[in-house]
Amino acid sequence: MKTTVNLKNAALIALLGAALATPVWAQPGPGPGGGPGVQSSAPGPGPGKGRGMRFSQYNTPGWKLMTPEEQAAHREKMLSAKSYDECKTLQAEHRTTMEARAKEQGTTLPVPRQNGCDRMKARGLIK
Repeated sequence: MKTTVNLKNAALIALLGAALATPVWAQPGPGPGGGPGVQSSAPGPGPGKGRGMRFSQYNTPGWKLMTPEEQAAHREKMLSAKSYDECKTLQAEHRTTMEARAKEQGTTLPVPRQNGCDRMKARGLIK
């Protein structure tokens, strides 16, 4: 009987501990941007604009072919685009440059799974 009571108490304590810890797990991370592989110290787009855009090897063709300085410059160019057409122009120029660089290195540039300009427009970052 005493062992059963101790097991019930231990189970109750574990259940209460898990219930109290759940809200902590659900909290958002430290501000805009930030995930693995992201090299951005730039602040997000501002209040009411969501988390901003992240540029990384997962969504930018040629990311691994660029230096950290080139990655930062590309990110800033894309974030400074004021219109969808300007974004598409920057994107096409970047693609041409990265295709040439990939060809020099004997590789091919993957086709992006999503269009960054479409995502920026959907998030209200460009019009």
